[in-house]
Amino acid sequence: MEDKIRSKLEELRGFLQADGGDMEVVSIAGTDVKVKLQGACGCCPHATMTLKQGIERVLREQIDEKIVVEQVR
Repeated sequence: MEDKIRSKLEELRGFLQADGGDMEVVSIAGTDVKVKLQGACGCCPHATMTLKQGIERVLREQIDEKIVVEQVR
């Protein structure tokens, strides 16, 4: 499952990069995913929404409904 998550996160990075941001995968342990938002996304007031309603939602819909994405600073 980790490979599927990493692959999907790599795909999603393109959307963040298009807006001047980026994302670094800090760790994946089972269904717990920790990422660090960078660039414009790191200080964006909508970062939590991007994580939960964007990245987490896609991972849950396409890989496993138990996935939880958390931001690490």
